[in-house]
Amino acid sequence: MARYQLDVVGAHVADVVDSAGGWLFDRVMAGWDVRVAVAHAGDLAALRILGVRPIALRAMFDGADTPTALALAGAMCGVDDRIRDTLAAAVRSARTEVTVWGDAWLPSVGRRGAEVHHQLSAAARLFKTQAVVAAGLDSTVGPFEVFRSYGQCARTEYPDLLPVG
Repeated sequence: MARYQLDVVGAHVADVVDSAGGWLFDRVMAGWDVRVAVAHAGDLAALRILGVRPIALRAMFDGADTPTALALAGAMCGVDDRIRDTLAAAVRSARTEVTVWGDAWLPSVGRRGAEVHHQLSAAARLFKTQAVVAAGLDSTVGPFEVFRSYGQCARTEYPDLLPVG
C-alpha cells in the first residue's frame, strides 16, 4: 500500500517547528511519509522529535515522485525560483494539496487561498513542546495551527485541515 507523502519546505528548523510542528507530527502518526527541507539547516533534532525525515533542499526537487501534499513557508517563494515554480505548478495541477504558512500572498499563484486550521492532538502538543525547546524557541504551543490552503485537500478518512470560520 502506497503511503501519502507530504513534502515541506521551511526557512529554518525553528520556522517549521513553530508554524507547523503539531500538524506534521499528526500527519506522521496518521501514517504519512513527511519529508522536511530547510534553507538554513542547523540542528535537526527538533525535526526528529516530530518524527519527520529531514532532507536536503536540493533533494526535494530532484525526485520524480509527485507528493500527495506540499507545505511551505510563504516567505520561501521569494528565496528560490525552484520553490516558487514548484508551488505554482502544484496549484495549477490541482492534484497536490498545497498548504502555506506565514506570508500567504503568493503572486505566482494569483490568489490568497482559503484559511484553514489544524487542531493538534494531545500527543502533537506534547511532542511539539519538546521540539520547541530543542529548536531554542520561547513560545507556547496552542491548540491550533493556521495555514492557507491552495487547491484540493488530500482525501483521507480523517481530514485534518478544516476551514476557519
